[in-house]
Amino acid sequence: MRGVATTSLCFLREQMRSPLVLVLLIVLPVLFVVMASSVLGDFSRALGGSAHGDAATALAAGWSVAFLAGALGFFVTMSSHEADQRLAIAGFGSARTAVARLVSALGLAVTVTAAAFIALRLQQPVPHTAHTLLAMLAYACIYLAIGTAVGSVVRDALAGSLVVVFIFLLDVFSGPGMSTGTSGVATLLSPSQKAGELLLAAGAGAASAGPTWTGAAISVAVALGLAFGAFWYAARTRR
Repeated sequence: MRGVATTSLCFLREQMRSPLVLVLLIVLPVLFVVMASSVLGDFSRALGGSAHGDAATALAAGWSVAFLAGALGFFVTMSSHEADQRLAIAGFGSARTAVARLVSALGLAVTVTAAAFIALRLQQPVPHTAHTLLAMLAYACIYLAIGTAVGSVVRDALAGSLVVVFIFLLDVFSGPGMSTGTSGVATLLSPSQKAGELLLAAGAGAASAGPTWTGAAISVAVALGLAFGAFWYAARTRR
């Protein structure tokens, strides 16, 4: 366990050392929360959605978390194939390497969530702090899984980035607040459906029902399982 913890810390330090990552953590949440929230509200009204006012701003913070987590998850996984394979071959093993990567990814998810929450808090009051943070963390976990899954099979930076962006845009316009559909096709196209419902309620100062929390927890659990599988697939030894 100590080896996994040490390796996870090294992975996280390596990811956070990039100046570009630090700039994105500061700039992107501010752009989404301050500038994109009004645009999201306009789109929501045009599409018959429910994201207006403070709820739209909270949802914009969630989307900043999703975009950052998805992009970072993709580039971290894509760039670490060979290093993880060498680490696994050296005796650490594919499973332990995947666990270390997953723990470092969770640290990255918490960092991304904190950056977006600070931007949201500077923009407007947050009546339900824990509710909002958990919903945003769910966004981060779901999109880290999406980014790592794409990064484990797509080796081209441009192609992989476009795949992540396509999933992100599809999710935005079929998810809660932007679409009137809450089941069927809309739910299938929106992996962050339950997380979005939590965040909309938190932004509006309302509580969320138990089934919504359960659905979000299941989404996060599935995402973490997918992320572990993607990291294991990327690190597995090859003959």
